[in-house]
Amino acid sequence: ESSRLQDWDYGWNSSYFATIRTKSRKCFSGEIIMKEMNLTEIGEIAQKFWQTIPEHFSFVELDEFVVMPNHVHGLLRIKKPYKEQVVIVEPPNLGVSTSHQTNTPGTTSGGRNPKWKPGTLGVIINQYKRICTINARKIDKDFGWQERFFDHIISNRGSYSKIKNYIRNNPLTWENDKLFQ
Repeated sequence: ESSRLQDWDYGWNSSYFATIRTKSRKCFSGEIIMKEMNLTEIGEIAQKFWQTIPEHFSFVELDEFVVMPNHVHGLLRIKKPYKEQVVIVEPPNLGVSTSHQTNTPGTTSGGRNPKWKPGTLGVIINQYKRICTINARKIDKDFGWQERFFDHIISNRGSYSKIKNYIRNNPLTWENDKLFQ
């Protein structure tokens, strides 16, 4: 059963807070030393590909983001032009298969979940996880993400500021984090 809001279209224009955990919460991405995140090669991959999301999803704006030892937190905004159909094209050089609109109602391509609609938060996160996994497994064949991700739809500026500060300060408070191991 989905943990997503049933009456919400995750392709709607809004700001979203996403948390993606590594498989079994294993610390693939680095370690916190003296309250600073020190990235491994896998952590650098996670950082690099998050920053490229708008290149593949032109309607996405990124904000605060942090790679932690066993998870990532990111703020992103879906900002599609109104009354304009969004077409997402597969970037040829990354091997990322992104969804695109088709002429057949109810069909999509490129994602693992046929229920996902193109241009939604689920597709964006799925493709981010996919390209990170492809590249991280060249370094560590056991790398993986948890199947699901956590999201929060941001409803106001106060919540946005609070979450942005939480992400920014996450390395400083790592020892108190519920994902700390």
